[in-house]
Amino acid sequence: MQMDASFDQLRTFVTVAEAGSFSAAGRSLGRVQSAVSTAMANLEAQLGLALFDRSARMPSLTDEGTHVLASARRVLGEMDALRQVATELADGVEARVALCVDALFPLPALVELCAGFAAAFPAVDLRVDTETLSAVAGRVAAGIATIGVTVPVGLPASLERIALFEVRMIPVAAPGHALARLHGKLSSAALAACVQIVLSERTDSGVADQAVLSARTWRVGDLHTKHALLRAGLGWGNLPEHLVHDDLAKKRLVELHPVAWGRNEHVLTLAAIHQRSFRLGPAHRWLLDRLATLCDEHTGRQSRRRGTR
Repeated sequence: MQMDASFDQLRTFVTVAEAGSFSAAGRSLGRVQSAVSTAMANLEAQLGLALFDRSARMPSLTDEGTHVLASARRVLGEMDALRQVATELADGVEARVALCVDALFPLPALVELCAGFAAAFPAVDLRVDTETLSAVAGRVAAGIATIGVTVPVGLPASLERIALFEVRMIPVAAPGHALARLHGKLSSAALAACVQIVLSERTDSGVADQAVLSARTWRVGDLHTKHALLRAGLGWGNLPEHLVHDDLAKKRLVELHPVAWGRNEHVLTLAAIHQRSFRLGPAHRWLLDRLATLCDEHTGRQSRRRGTR
């Protein structure tokens, strides 16, 4: 058996199997029937297998042909993917994109972003990390991530910043919490007497804790832990509006009104960041453009929600 079947022979074989006859495959490929028949006879000789049963008027796949067909499709699929990668690399499309987003970034928007990226650049590897506070900028500055989305607090001068959208942080507590049973504006003394759950840096070198009113704090390193602790009634704290909208609507959390803060006291601007010296290829430019579009859509949804509250 000679294993030197060409890709053209394999593609012709798959076309015959899908078209149902040599003549139909010939029309699909723009070849005469005799050329297709000869190509299939040569392939069978090289593989040492009868791929088609020619006893009837229309050829049909043998059991061996059915197994070879599955393998041929895999080989051709890999070859097509290789051609696409080579074409994209020749056109300047990056082989890899590394995205790092702040925990405040809405998860549904992140999933939609990744789904769109997979469709637009199926051959480009995508790495997605989630960090908090200064850790996002740290990964971008170190070159671990090529694009970041973060609150631009203490950004290094080497990073370019593109404002995306605003996140309103809402102070909340569980309905059974002592603060939730108080009416009207809450004094700083009342808030300070209760545990405040704070999203904090994971290292001592990051930015200081933000929006702290209580002398009693529990510090956590991720937003979902903070969310769960607040819903369990173990303290009070700030959460992004998009994360607590359903909790507020279903009374799983209650919005608090500290006398020390205005309604929009803590509105954070999320921004896309990258190294100023980094050359943005097509995949990175697409990602930045789509981020801006998704954030516009998110801002619109948030505005409509506020109007119905």
